[in-house]
Amino acid sequence: MISRAKSEALFAEALQHIPGGVNSPVRAFRAVGGQPFFVQSAKGSRVTTVDGDELIDYVGTWGPAILGHAHPKIIAAVKAAADHGTSFGIPNPAEVTMARLIKSLVPSVDKVRMCNSGTEACMSAIRLARGFTKRDKFIKFDGCYHGHADCLLVKAGSGALTFGNPDSAGVPADTAKHTLVLPYNDVEALKACFAANQGEIAAVIIEPVPGNAGLYLPRPGYLEFLRQITAEQGTVLIFDEVMTGFRLAPGGAQGRFGIRPDLSTFGKIIGGGLPVGAFGGRGDIMDCLAPLGPVYQAGTLSGNPLAMAAGIAALEALRAGNAYAELEAKGAALEAGLRDAAKSASIPVTFNRCGSMFCGYFTSGPIWNLSDAIKADRERFKKFFHGMLVEGVYLAPSQFEAGFLSTAHTEPDIAATVSAAAKVLKTL
Repeated sequence: MISRAKSEALFAEALQHIPGGVNSPVRAFRAVGGQPFFVQSAKGSRVTTVDGDELIDYVGTWGPAILGHAHPKIIAAVKAAADHGTSFGIPNPAEVTMARLIKSLVPSVDKVRMCNSGTEACMSAIRLARGFTKRDKFIKFDGCYHGHADCLLVKAGSGALTFGNPDSAGVPADTAKHTLVLPYNDVEALKACFAANQGEIAAVIIEPVPGNAGLYLPRPGYLEFLRQITAEQGTVLIFDEVMTGFRLAPGGAQGRFGIRPDLSTFGKIIGGGLPVGAFGGRGDIMDCLAPLGPVYQAGTLSGNPLAMAAGIAALEALRAGNAYAELEAKGAALEAGLRDAAKSASIPVTFNRCGSMFCGYFTSGPIWNLSDAIKADRERFKKFFHGMLVEGVYLAPSQFEAGFLSTAHTEPDIAATVSAAAKVLKTL
């Protein structure tokens, strides 16, 4: 970064009009210090700031840009759709095409309902599971983020069997009391929780590969056990695939690991960069939704024709090519290069990767859950983040966020990133 004058001026003005100067908290750079930059444009693997600096981007709008920014087929699809109108509030053919595409790629989905965000999808899936089972309690996991609905902004209680506590002002304790928060990757905690709440747990919602506390993977057999115990208990298993869906494999994390959840939530990629969400799964559960059933869910902009056009273009492009093998190879190359750079600098780094998602923690690891992740050296990450930014590489501005590769990232991009990391790591 050579100059930030225009970004600094814009941020100063934004502070006068927008709380904290940003429309989503992580953009504020609170976790790394300093002020955010503003983007003028994005293309392929790069973003260009208002000050004219070009950066290799590993945030990818937090996942949707799996084909890179401003992919020609997505741009063309959105422009063509806009010629016919930007919103109808009436069924349109693209909704049916999108539903058919999702079903063809994700075998666990019999029916799907479109909505407008990952938060809305997760909130609706939990409501649906409660309506279907006629139970109130549900389990989520420490370090997994499912959006900002009240019942989901809950942190762990004092022990595995206690109800969660509100994790945000404005969330009533009465809302949080039905949320049970457990450590990820802990089979015994799951067993104990179900034993203590027999016949009371409506759903378990989980990021099969958590990407909101950095990135960590399920232990061998963990997701299989989760599928087994929820089936035995008559509990709805919800996979939050807002990040992992259509990124880790054509069928998402469930396709990669061979697990069939009852419900799944989606977002990010199925909007091709536009705001979108969806949830789907077993037909008998989905048919509990209004207008067929008693569980109400609605949205004027659901199935928006621009978002559907962008998402269809993205999914069809992914399905037509060799994207996943390409992403796997690029992820492996980036991982190997960054591991070597850290080793050469004698810096302890635990590098977790699953396909095109990754995170490097400044700790000797291993990282299996949130309690492991928070041991990472955040001060060292701050220095690394800003050093990489100076070198022209944009990583997520927090130790506890995943990075994302796209098909637009090139071998020279990866080589430049590894070279920049080697240089910066030697200064830490």
